[in-house]
Order: sequence, then C-alpha cells, then structure tokens
Amino acid sequence: MGLWRRFQNLVLDNHFTGAKSLFSVDLTRQLFGNTATPPSTTGDRSEPAVVQDSTSQTPVVHAGNQKNRQATGALKMERIRLASPILTFQSLRSALNEPCKIECFPLVDRKMIWADHLGRPFLFDAETRQMEILPVPHKSKWMPFSLFVPNVDADNSYDHQGTGSSLYIMERIPKPEANCSTHWSNQFEVFVYKPSVTSYFKSWQCQLLPPPPYIREPKYQDCCSGHEISSYAVVGIGNSFYICISVKGIGTYCLDTAHHTWRKVGKWTLPFHGRVEYVPELKLWFGLTATGHLAAADLSAIDSQPQLVSYWKQLYMPEEWKQSKDSQFVNLGSGRFCIARFFHARTLDGGSGGDVDENIAVFTSVEVVRHVQDANSDNGGFELRMIPHKSLCHKSTGVTIDAVF
Repeated sequence: MGLWRRFQNLVLDNHFTGAKSLFSVDLTRQLFGNTATPPSTTGDRSEPAVVQDSTSQTPVVHAGNQKNRQATGALKMERIRLASPILTFQSLRSALNEPCKIECFPLVDRKMIWADHLGRPFLFDAETRQMEILPVPHKSKWMPFSLFVPNVDADNSYDHQGTGSSLYIMERIPKPEANCSTHWSNQFEVFVYKPSVTSYFKSWQCQLLPPPPYIREPKYQDCCSGHEISSYAVVGIGNSFYICISVKGIGTYCLDTAHHTWRKVGKWTLPFHGRVEYVPELKLWFGLTATGHLAAADLSAIDSQPQLVSYWKQLYMPEEWKQSKDSQFVNLGSGRFCIARFFHARTLDGGSGGDVDENIAVFTSVEVVRHVQDANSDNGGFELRMIPHKSLCHKSTGVTIDAVF
C-alpha cells in the first residue's frame, strides 16, 4: 500500500462576514487512530469487523445494522477537533451590489490556489505558509470546478523546458456560445507551470482553452441555463493524460492535455457525481454516486461506458437532518477515504428555549481493501470490501464547512 496523507485542508465559510478560513486537520489520526486494518485475504465471505479507535466516544455501528440504530448513534457523535485557522481570507466589494465570493482550488498535498470574485488568484502553501501572486485569468468563473494534472519531474528540473503541472478550471454549468468564431473560450482555462516567453525560469501562467464542442452546437443554444457538468476526472493512459467530463443530457468528452483538443467518447455519462479520483493502490477510480455513496469503476478503457465495480452505502443520518449540499470525499492514501456529508437542522436552544439553525458536517472514515475470493483459483479473483471505521461531526450556527481536500 502507498503512503497516507496525514494532514488535510478544511475550509470554513463565514456567511456573516463573507470570509473563508483555512484549517489544517489531521483527519487520519482523528478518524483512524494510530492503528491500521490489515487487508482481508481469507477465502470466507464473512464481513470484516469494524475498527474503532479506543479513545473515541462515538458509537460506530456496523453497516449492516438497522437504519434507526445508525441514526441514533449519529446524534451522539464525537466532535471533530479544530485548532486555530492558518489563514483567513476576505474579499472586499468595490460596489455595494457586487457579489462577493471566494474560491479555493486544490493543487497537491497542502498547496492550493485561492481566487476572489474578480478572479484575482494567489497560490498558498499551508506547509511553508508562503504565498505567491498568480496571473489573473481572462474571466472570473461563477461556479467553477478544478482538476490538477501533476508533472513533478518537469516542475523540479531546470533542464526540462516542457510543460509542468497544470490546474484546469472550468465552469460547472457553461453558457452556450452561439456564433462564437474564436478558437478559445473564457469559460475554460488552465494554469500551467512552465517557462515564459521572456524568462528561462518556470512560473505559473494562465491560458485559455477551447470549449468542448457541444457548447457551440445549435441544439445547445436553445438551453439558456446550460447543461451541468455532472462528473469529471483525470484519466491517465500510458504517458498521456486526459480531462474527462460528463454532461447531463449530452454525453462524455475528453480533453487531451498535451494538445488541448476535445473529442466525444460517447453519449453515456460517468457513473459518478462530482469529482472522480484515481487510487493507484487499488488501480481504480473512486468517487461518489448521485446518492452520495462511495463507488469505484475502471476508466482506463474510456472509449466504452464504464460500469461500477463496487459501491457501498454509508451510515444513515437522523431524519431531521436535511442534506444541505453535495457530499465530498478525500483520498487519504492506502485505500483510506474520508467522506464528508453536509446537513442543516433546527435544534432546541437550551438557554433561550427557541429553535436554532444548525449546520452539521459529518466526516466518515472508511477503508477499501482487496479481498481474495478463492486463493486457489487460476484467475486470482478478488472483490473490494469496505471497512467502516468511525464518524466525527462539526456543528455550528454561524459558519459552514465549505470544502475538505
């Protein structure tokens, strides 16, 4: 198995001030403790035992137990521990009616790019606490998502004059571009780490990308609100990398990251919702389904519609907890994942006797292992099994957890 990621990045959004705060959290220790669960290699079909940290007060229940028992346990969940933020960023309006928002785009490990509502970006390294101002994109994005394509060898080599790592930023619901004759689109851009035309040294540069072809097709122009990009992934095939996006009602497209050319690979869509990530230890792509369940699929044969290899249901939450936004997941390494689910609830304030609006984030840790079905079989068949560990929650009335990565 590979290395674990010890620290994760957690972004809190303060709705009153419009500020966002960055926290560095050791989710691996808080969710998994100091012990690891060895992969099951036996041939029997019994379910693995649930591993629970001995210091936890959270009643972790087996995935096979009844729904009401799981919901009852959620009400007694242990709180996640947050230290002081390492960065608080507030965007200032230039006009009273100007929308004010801040976006955070993960790079790798503890590095990320922040951008305000005008698109002004900077790179921040939470490990070294260093900040770097970046070139402003051609247009700020209203509802963007990002995908990072690493190229560490090129980044660290002065002799390598080719393109290094890249961060692709795209509108989640791109607008139709009727009668647009230019090759590029300001709804799709990429930050590239490479030498500039005036310098031998590498730096982050921003450049426009061509849009996926459907954006300019006549039948797409009739849809004023656009079609949502429902899932997206980086797919590596040999030495080439592709940005793969699925669009509801349209199909799936792939962008060649070397030549920046799009092609449609099918009318089908990926069996995920949101970001999909490759896990090298298990040689599969993982993501969340539309119902918020962790799932895995093989995307290596991208020209054909992929099917889910496995998917697993997580814990049930109390009925009075209403989902407030899409779930997120973090790959912690070595087949370990953190699944973040977000809820809103009205609870009774013991002091005033009135109701209080409460924002709740639940972090559930799971481990996916390969289980050999028959050690004596010729094909060495295996199945994937999910081992649930424990769950933590964060509750607040004034702030919400915006992202975890």
